[in-house]
Amino acid sequence: MMKTKGMMEAEVSRALTQWERDFLGRGSVDVKTDIVRNMIVVMLKGVLTPAEKLLAAEKDGMLSVKRNRSELVETGAGQLYQLIGDLTGKQVVSFFTDISTRSGERVMVFMLDGNLENELMTKKA
Repeated sequence: MMKTKGMMEAEVSRALTQWERDFLGRGSVDVKTDIVRNMIVVMLKGVLTPAEKLLAAEKDGMLSVKRNRSELVETGAGQLYQLIGDLTGKQVVSFFTDISTRSGERVMVFMLDGNLENELMTKKA
């Protein structure tokens, strides 16, 4: 059976939540994935621990939380590239991420080596 765009987005959301649990020790509260052209855009909500939220209330703490979380995710970037590649059949060309210490949300953007959205929409037709 051919995967639809929605099925692929749901698979990526589930896989990233599992990766977070396995690699970071806890998963997001909510994950939403969108495939747009050659990008996979993932919004993860509820990524901060209670201690990180408290620490982020001060500017120095906020910068520390952002830096630490960024370093943790970058350490696992190879695993993320592999995960996205296995799910999509595309190679990750570049990866961007940031976290909001105010809202506790993380955004991940995976740039792929081809237009995945177009391929998924073409297969459906």
